[in-house]
Amino acid sequence: MLFSKKSVESLISEAEKGQELKRSLSAVGLIALGIGAIIGAGLFSITGVAAAHYAGPGIILSFIIAAIGCAFAGLCYAEFASMIPIAGSAYTYSYATMGEFIAWIIGWDLVLEYSVTAATVASSWGGYLNEFLKSFGFSLPFSLLKTPFESYTLPDGTVETGIINLPALFIVVIISMFLIRGIRESSKLNNLIVFLKVGIILLFIVVGMKYVDAKNLTPFVPKNETGEFGNFGWTGIVRAAAIVFFAYIGFDAVSTAAQETKKPKKAMPIGILGALLICTALYIAFAYVMLGVANYTEFGKGDNDLAPVATAINHMGHMDASGNIVPAYPWLNRTIIIAILLGYSSVILVMLMGQSRVFYSMSKDGLLPSFFSSLHKKFATPAKTNLLFMVFVSLFAAFVPGKVVGEMASIGTLFAFILVCIGVIVMRKVNPEVPRPFKTPLVPLVPVLGVITCMGMMAFLPLDTWIRLVLWMIIGFDIYLLYGIKKSHLSVNDTYLNRSQSYYVTSVVGIVLCILLGILAYAHHHLGDGDDKGLVYSSVVLTVVHLLFYIYYLVYSVRIKKAKL
Repeated sequence: MLFSKKSVESLISEAEKGQELKRSLSAVGLIALGIGAIIGAGLFSITGVAAAHYAGPGIILSFIIAAIGCAFAGLCYAEFASMIPIAGSAYTYSYATMGEFIAWIIGWDLVLEYSVTAATVASSWGGYLNEFLKSFGFSLPFSLLKTPFESYTLPDGTVETGIINLPALFIVVIISMFLIRGIRESSKLNNLIVFLKVGIILLFIVVGMKYVDAKNLTPFVPKNETGEFGNFGWTGIVRAAAIVFFAYIGFDAVSTAAQETKKPKKAMPIGILGALLICTALYIAFAYVMLGVANYTEFGKGDNDLAPVATAINHMGHMDASGNIVPAYPWLNRTIIIAILLGYSSVILVMLMGQSRVFYSMSKDGLLPSFFSSLHKKFATPAKTNLLFMVFVSLFAAFVPGKVVGEMASIGTLFAFILVCIGVIVMRKVNPEVPRPFKTPLVPLVPVLGVITCMGMMAFLPLDTWIRLVLWMIIGFDIYLLYGIKKSHLSVNDTYLNRSQSYYVTSVVGIVLCILLGILAYAHHHLGDGDDKGLVYSSVVLTVVHLLFYIYYLVYSVRIKKAKL
């Protein structure tokens, strides 16, 4: 059945009976895992872009708003993680609360979330690598640092266009190969990187404090001079909060490692909430120093706008006779960039790990081919899945601009958080007797506030981001119609009428999504960026093709029902 649920008891029983993943993580390891994922994605990459184009110094408020939304969602995640300590994160929680159909939607959304986050960080990794090479008098050509959709105007007026982000492709491949070796080895590497990364971040904050200029923080909330929605002012701060929100998904990734954790019922809440609390404090302090050292308008300039910390570092020093800033601590500049490169690596590692664990859980439930739950004989890791996503994410990072994939990660994350918050309310009503080692306080107030906050930030995201989310979900419905409905373990005994209902509901939702896609494409073309014709035309073509596809299945489901009645 389309809305068949897996009981909490059966989930835990299946995991314990067929435990194949090794339990080797402690609460401290989980906190480090969360910090490894959280610190990097937003702090080192999208922060500068969001400050330059949306919020200015008010990006500090954006981080606070995003943290509040994360706190609500984090408390809900903590309850689920302690109650259902199984790999799969929000996908598994949705399967137990809202049924298979919603679980498929959230599982497919999580794949988008982790994929594009890893790709975003990999894109920025290349920018920082180039900054590091520049300190030795060498740099990579622009064409090997940017995607074919990005260009840069040289001082002489010449326009250069990117070909491929080669460093991004390289780092994804290396991290993927390391993940295949196993969670224990990956965790040790992550712990080392996190220790170094946090230490250098604190050093940056302490040293940078004396270079903070109050003029750079004034006005704290730049006026919206154009009247355009989200272009500075308070609407810009909220839009920036929605864009940097994906930086906090580290605690989401922590929950995917539940089946590889020792004493998960106790360790999971500590790991999730501990990582969120530590990182929020570091984010606010770091953003204050970065925006105080350099004016926010500096972060949108040049060919390296995804490496804002490098820009801030170059402003820490004194001005010479010609008006150029001479860095006061050259050794610190290079050290911080090294820490950032290592830190980015840990973010990519955790995202790719979480992604493979979600597909592992979906495959174990029959919604995806058994290929994705096949474990390596020696390392006991989903090696084939790691290899598949190595190719997918590396190509995504190499050929799609970092700003685009960063916004896609935000909307995917917010959507996942909304369903988890709703799930807590549902579980309290449906299964109040299930043991909860950690309980979300003030239910339903906290989950409802989480839903409202996340929905509010989703509403402030650009229209093209919504279009890409709908496109991704439509692709997911295609796979569910063609494979998931037939192969699901919970639906193996479905009658023809049950199968007909599944096809009918999925087709109807697919048709609604196609109509929504057409509306969004029209609105984006006429109200947003009218020059982005490629996205509009491709959306129109896909809308028509998929409408025919879903109408076919709708008619097919009706025929099955009539034939069996």
